[in-house]
Amino acid sequence: MPLTELQVKTLKPQQVRYAVSDGRGLALEVMPTGGASWRYRYQFKGKTEKVSLGKYPLVSLKAARSKRDELAKAVYEGISPAKQKQLEKFALANSTSLAAFSERYFKEVIERDRKDTRQLRRYLEKEIYPAFGSWALRDVTAQDVQRIVFKKRDNGFETAAAQLRNLLKRIFDYAIVCGVVTVNPTHATPMRFITRARPRTRTLSPDELKIYLQVLYRSNIRRQFKLTLHIILLTLVRKSELLHARWINVNLEVGEWVIPEAQSKTGKPHTVYLSTQVGKMFEELRQLAGDSELVLPGRGSLTKPFAANALNQAMGAMSFPIPPFTIHDLRRTGSTLLHEQGFPSDVVEKALNHTIGGVRGIYNRAEYADQRKAMLQSWADYISALNDQLHI
Repeated sequence: MPLTELQVKTLKPQQVRYAVSDGRGLALEVMPTGGASWRYRYQFKGKTEKVSLGKYPLVSLKAARSKRDELAKAVYEGISPAKQKQLEKFALANSTSLAAFSERYFKEVIERDRKDTRQLRRYLEKEIYPAFGSWALRDVTAQDVQRIVFKKRDNGFETAAAQLRNLLKRIFDYAIVCGVVTVNPTHATPMRFITRARPRTRTLSPDELKIYLQVLYRSNIRRQFKLTLHIILLTLVRKSELLHARWINVNLEVGEWVIPEAQSKTGKPHTVYLSTQVGKMFEELRQLAGDSELVLPGRGSLTKPFAANALNQAMGAMSFPIPPFTIHDLRRTGSTLLHEQGFPSDVVEKALNHTIGGVRGIYNRAEYADQRKAMLQSWADYISALNDQLHI
């Protein structure tokens, strides 16, 4: 019996995939996840072939039947719909440029999943498009990928090289899903050949923190970067949150800086309580910023912040006589030492702008403002005591 719209609407997922027939080769396959797709099965030259007609409800029952009838006519005329679809994919692969498909990927995936897309956009426009953006997607080889990735690596930017490779990998993965290509050329360039794996559990000891600040302030990097890398340690904020900070959100009189939801990783505004030490650093940054609305205006511009990797480059320009660490490790270090000093976990997590998980996260809506103020001032005093002889 043919299906009805009501039957289709009331179909429920089961533990395994199943199909319900509408007759004449048309069936709706229902997945355990709840998704459903139309399939058309037919006999062509003695063999069973199958083609997808689209997902329900984007393709309605009526539209699926119309497509089925159109393809049945093609079969009668000696044309294989499955073979025809393969030829169309091949033609698409030959005509679709890497730049055109990358823009599709950016719109359908990146912009949906990420708030801050500027760094990935910069990789596309500064690195990928100039190299082979106009090429057909299927013409990009493993050697082409290695050429731009290894160039970045060999110039001393291992992290950026890894991010560049991963962006290309995701673009080609999506192209395979969309049926535009069948091979991902980035698979021939494993990450181990691009950058050294670093432990994600690195914390600095108090002695290492003392060395960190000594090397930082004796280095030749920009004064803005010295203060920024110190502030990140004292406030526990993320690098991107400080790089995009604006003076309109900083109130030095009450000692508060609000990270708006657009810059906050949790998608919610986050208040950072400024210790006395951090307040003085912000006052100096205001002088260095001049008339800019940004706390950290980029070089030669009052309206644009520094690039996302600017601080990483500044870190790379310094030589620390301790095991390697990253800027993010400063947050982990602060969390570890504050827990060791006896501060409540929920207060530390709120200061880090983490979302508290589980049942505690559901019922605990406290912001711990007073506790966070006291904790961050105590933390700043502790760090200052490590370097009481250091002129900053």
